[in-house]
Amino acid sequence: MTIEYDDPITFSGSPLDRVDQQRRNGEWLSEQLMNPDTRLLPMSRLRAMIDLDVGAEIGWRSPIEALDLLEENRPVLLGVQDGIAHFVIEADPRRAPRDATWLSRGKFVDVRSIAPSLPVGDASILAQARSMLDWHQRHRFCAVCGQPSEMAAAGYMRQCTDDQCKAQHFPRTDPVTIMLVFHGDNCLLGRQPRFPEGSYSALAGFMEPGESIEECVRREIWEEAGIRVGQVRYVASQPWPFPSSLMIGCFAEAETTEITIDPTELDDARWFSRDEVLTMIERSEEGEGLRMPPALSLAHQLARRWLAGV
Repeated sequence: MTIEYDDPITFSGSPLDRVDQQRRNGEWLSEQLMNPDTRLLPMSRLRAMIDLDVGAEIGWRSPIEALDLLEENRPVLLGVQDGIAHFVIEADPRRAPRDATWLSRGKFVDVRSIAPSLPVGDASILAQARSMLDWHQRHRFCAVCGQPSEMAAAGYMRQCTDDQCKAQHFPRTDPVTIMLVFHGDNCLLGRQPRFPEGSYSALAGFMEPGESIEECVRREIWEEAGIRVGQVRYVASQPWPFPSSLMIGCFAEAETTEITIDPTELDDARWFSRDEVLTMIERSEEGEGLRMPPALSLAHQLARRWLAGV
């Protein structure tokens, strides 16, 4: 039995240089926003503008096309590619002028649903854009004093507007371990109550303060399935912009095999053979029978790597 595995992983591989050194350079930022070659990505309610007339492409717009958006909102710098700056900007189609050219050629589409249809690098750009706008929407007020905060550093900081506080706040990414546990030629998969019928996946959980990756893997597997884990090996990671997590994919070697599930976390967990996992991967896009999540997910990619002996 042989199987290929996909690389890079969806939402990774961005082609943009994030140019951290330019984020506080007001003169440079102003020049970019007046440059007709600059690209702006409108997003509405965290859905991205996508041009669908020739396949599916990110709906980049020029500053001239999106002039009304620039008058209402401050864009967030995503990065630079081939000398051209790329930004994301909040857009409300309900307030757009009737002749708004940024709105006429595309459609706002959910990032998760469109990502598999885009080149890997483009999906990564959408992940960055979605996470950044989501963070700004959730952090309009200072966590120290409660006063309004405002965007700074091209979108990579918010600063309290209170002269006595002036606290600075920065985007955060939540680390999550996702682990394929194996024992010999079998691996452990589980299903949560919210999963579609027949869908099984690798177990996962948020890291806690003061916890290493290895400790988190062992704790989560023990808490959810009652399995003791020994060796843990990092495999791959995936930005997950819903809203802003980093999935840390690992292989974990089980020291015990008797499963005791936590019913508050899982509906079921069981050991699957290599042949069963291969069949479940082949069914991942079908929505019928026992199956793994689709190729978009890191759980799918971990299973493919396990089968390939990577």
